[in-house]
Amino acid sequence: MARKTATMDSGPDAPAGAVPGLDRLPAGPALFTGRRAELAALRAAAARRVSGRCPVLVLAGRPGSGRTALAARFARTVAADYPDGVLFARLSAPDGGRVPPGRAARLLLEQLDPQAAVPLPGTVEDGRDEPGGVALREALAGRKVLLLLDDVRDAGQLWPLLADEPGCLVLATTAGPLTGIEDIDPVILGGLDRQASGELLADLVGGTRISCDPVGGADLAEACAARPATLRLMARWLRGNPKTAVTDAARELDRVVGEESGAEGAKGGKAGKAGKSGRTPRTAEAPKKKEGPQTAAEDKAADSAATPEPAGDPSTWVKPEPEPAEPVPVPDNDPLLGAFTLLYRGLPAAQARMLRTLTLAPAQTADPRTASALVGCPVPEAAATLAALAEQELLGEEAPAADGTPRYRVPGRLHQRLVRLREKEDRPAETELARARLLERLVRLTESARSLLEPDAGPAPEPLPAALRLHSAAHARDWLLGERELLLGAVADAIGQGDLDGSAGRLVTALLRALPLTGAAAPADLYRLHELVLTVAERNGRPRRASAALLNLGDLQVAAGRWDQAAAHYRAALEHARAVGDEPLCARALEGAAGCHRALGDAVRAADWYGRALGLRQSLGDHAAEARLLARVAEAHTAQRRFEEADREYRAALAVLRRIGDERGREAVGAALADLRERVDAGW
Repeated sequence: MARKTATMDSGPDAPAGAVPGLDRLPAGPALFTGRRAELAALRAAAARRVSGRCPVLVLAGRPGSGRTALAARFARTVAADYPDGVLFARLSAPDGGRVPPGRAARLLLEQLDPQAAVPLPGTVEDGRDEPGGVALREALAGRKVLLLLDDVRDAGQLWPLLADEPGCLVLATTAGPLTGIEDIDPVILGGLDRQASGELLADLVGGTRISCDPVGGADLAEACAARPATLRLMARWLRGNPKTAVTDAARELDRVVGEESGAEGAKGGKAGKAGKSGRTPRTAEAPKKKEGPQTAAEDKAADSAATPEPAGDPSTWVKPEPEPAEPVPVPDNDPLLGAFTLLYRGLPAAQARMLRTLTLAPAQTADPRTASALVGCPVPEAAATLAALAEQELLGEEAPAADGTPRYRVPGRLHQRLVRLREKEDRPAETELARARLLERLVRLTESARSLLEPDAGPAPEPLPAALRLHSAAHARDWLLGERELLLGAVADAIGQGDLDGSAGRLVTALLRALPLTGAAAPADLYRLHELVLTVAERNGRPRRASAALLNLGDLQVAAGRWDQAAAHYRAALEHARAVGDEPLCARALEGAAGCHRALGDAVRAADWYGRALGLRQSLGDHAAEARLLARVAEAHTAQRRFEEADREYRAALAVLRRIGDERGREAVGAALADLRERVDAGW
């Protein structure tokens, strides 16, 4: 395993468009410096084969070490070896939230095949994960695919996504060692070496400021712990302070880090006093590399610390799932946050406010449409502010939307500090207003998309301003599908906090109407939306709405052939409907549960539940439903070999159908009755 960085490595990238999915990878910095030895170690590890599953490469490094940029760089250089595509997913949110492996599997499956039938969320089916992981592994069989899984928290997230296909490759980045997957040798990132640090500073700062003061450049690199993200922030600060000497920049960074260390100590923090560079050891991070050569004994000790000896049966390649790991924080006395503090203090007020407010965006990801709603400014102004923050390395650039709209993301390494700044500098009422504006903006955009996709469905909503407008049905479809995860995330965030249920409910309703019009609405997405409707309904004491949501969830389970889960939803819907005496909902729930028992082969319970639903429909005077249920009861009697009862129910259904003039129904039921009598006469 590599232990030392090197100088610039431009590496051959796969040609644009040659491999599907390359555009999904994070753009990364334009200048990539050093890491030649780590790239070589990754290539060597990728060449090794593991029996029974795909190889797994783990790239470990603390926040700001450049692990995501390096992983994306490596993926581009080897993408040609995986012609079936590159898949990308983040397994942690910027706030440290853990993405469930089932959801990650569904996202990867959709990237692999947009037309794939994504399974509904559910229980563990094969001892490894939810149905999404099973479907993903089945879809990867026989393919050569590279999966880049960024910011993995623990092995419990990773192992359900590992393909049984040796031709695939999984590259995972993490802030700490993953102790749960056999046969991996993590590549551990420390700081850049002196030459790479100097080159990076010189190229970013510009002019001769670094070359004329090499000692100052070395001091600054040391103060930054030679980590790429910190070096980039300090380079941007130097560019904004052209009269400041490089040596003074190093001293200024040490001063700010010292202030942060003192503040942390005053709060009773456990961090020790920082040295000149403000660096303190942290037990949660991967072991830091030495800049000089290591001995073989040191290499072996470091390896054993990162990948402990497997426990249990050595023939099993997956250990039992560990407890979810806590997110690795960036301590207050980290030089990364010191560099951020220096840069943040020089920001114009509008940029600083935008940066703080973006922590309210779903997945902390925004484009000019959503960012302008959050801060309450025109879209062009929001676009300019976002671009300026990205130029200063304070926002990460995401892949653009389908219509070319730029998208940005708050880096996870800065999220905690930005939330604290927002809570300190912005009033709670301003924060709530920003969240409400965002939800209303998303409601209007979704309703506008629905109107374009179904122009004859009713009166069109009020037109959006030109900068926000969706221009065609194709544009609306692309927007809905491209922003689907963020839209669902916005709803989930709002309902999770529970203070904007009205706006969140309108967005859920708009999405339930609009997503099916795209022709690519995944049942899993509709399932998530109906679960959110159920949450709001139960929280607000609306049993009728809760019953309707449970019926919809049951119908989705029925469509997936999951009869037990569907029956549980129908029974819960029945309880809510009974609470308000809503007989039509009760009948609907009874009929749904009966259908599940029928599908499971339980004819006795099916006949009972159909009979109860029949009684309600008769009392309501719903003759069409009465005839349908009489036929269902007859079928259940037939399955129990109660032929006389079945004959009687079929004849009763025919009488009802004759009375309401349903000739097609009479033909169907008459054919079923004739078939029954023929079979009975034949000795069945």
